[in-house]
Amino acid sequence: MQTARRVGVEAEAFLISGRELSIEVRDGKVETLKQAEEQGLGVRIISHQRSGFAYTSDLSPAVVKATVADAVNMSRFSSPYECNNLPYGDYVYKPVALYDKGIDNASLEEKMELAREVERQARALDKKITIIEQAAYEEGSYSTTVMNTQDLYAFKQGNLCSISIALVAEEDSDAQNGFSAMIRRRFDQLSAPSTGREAAEKAVQQLGAAPIPSGNMPCIFDPYVTTRFLSIIASMADADAVQKGRSLLAGQIGNQIASSQCTIIDDSLLLDGIGSTPFDGEGVPGKRNLIAEKGVLKDYLYDHYTASRAGRLSTGNARRPSFRTLPAVGVSNLILQAGGNKPHDLIASIERGLYVTEVMGMHTVNPVSGQFSVGAAGLLIRNGSLDQPVRGVTIAGNILDLFRKIDALGDDLRFFGSRGAPSIRIENLSVGGR
Repeated sequence: MQTARRVGVEAEAFLISGRELSIEVRDGKVETLKQAEEQGLGVRIISHQRSGFAYTSDLSPAVVKATVADAVNMSRFSSPYECNNLPYGDYVYKPVALYDKGIDNASLEEKMELAREVERQARALDKKITIIEQAAYEEGSYSTTVMNTQDLYAFKQGNLCSISIALVAEEDSDAQNGFSAMIRRRFDQLSAPSTGREAAEKAVQQLGAAPIPSGNMPCIFDPYVTTRFLSIIASMADADAVQKGRSLLAGQIGNQIASSQCTIIDDSLLLDGIGSTPFDGEGVPGKRNLIAEKGVLKDYLYDHYTASRAGRLSTGNARRPSFRTLPAVGVSNLILQAGGNKPHDLIASIERGLYVTEVMGMHTVNPVSGQFSVGAAGLLIRNGSLDQPVRGVTIAGNILDLFRKIDALGDDLRFFGSRGAPSIRIENLSVGGR
């Protein structure tokens, strides 16, 4: 900061250090054990509304000074942008519990055993589980500091842990994959039985899967699939995409964009949330942001630059996964609030439809038009019960139409990483099969 002040520019330092542990098990034996540490500094310079950025993993004083000089030099070749500045540092941060000592206190053997237990639980579910591709335990800890020449200073420490498994079920000439993962803020919240069994159930459930005839039919998305579509809505609420005319939600504030049963929030302060943080990648305080309430679009998500362009304050949504990158608009804990219906009641209400448990090709969804056509797998619903497994079909439509056609939400809110959603029932959807 002193170096930047001497040359008369605004500057921001983003410093992060982290440690990772990864354990992979196969057939009860530890196959891979990796430990890694990393630290680095990203320097952003703003001079006459021109930005420059440079980073380094060498934190010696001479290299840090050279990195600042590199960022200053780069700013001379960039284009000026109106409202390009850094946030001021008069913030008060709410406390957020991000560090679990239980992760540190658990022994290496306990962590290995957790990965082994995931594998054992999967194999015990069904003899059709023939291949365990990988059972793993992973953890990471980090400390992050953000400071700038506008007197901003923010510091946090946190850690995470996870277990996962990928496997194959076989019967006759058919083979199906299954996967499950659980990521938590606390070590004692990891459950090897539920993770192993879920992956096995998914694979066995899909044995013998085949396409069904094409048609429009009611569909139920399980919570995982719901989070995939929810993430598309969040990308459309990105203020940067809105301001560049790359979002279907541009100009839609106050309009009905989803069913009146849908309330969508982004909450940086959620207890034990994977995306929880007291401040974002620019040091702006995290908070609870209401994106849509009862289907009505309430707000977009902003970082400091997009907020300055809009003449308002940042919503604390600058995300920065590495010291090697500049901040960009993103979500923290993205949530579609649950409804009051039991999942089995949603299924029982349908005479013939599709229960979707997997979608493929979500990267092809067009955020400007909202059109999508993606691969899907799941189970046929017949007379209110789950029936034959389905694979090799597509579901297609418009993302906003899909959310407007949600006529019931389950009470089974579940998080997958930092995205949380319940099961949803969609009035009708185009299903392409045989």
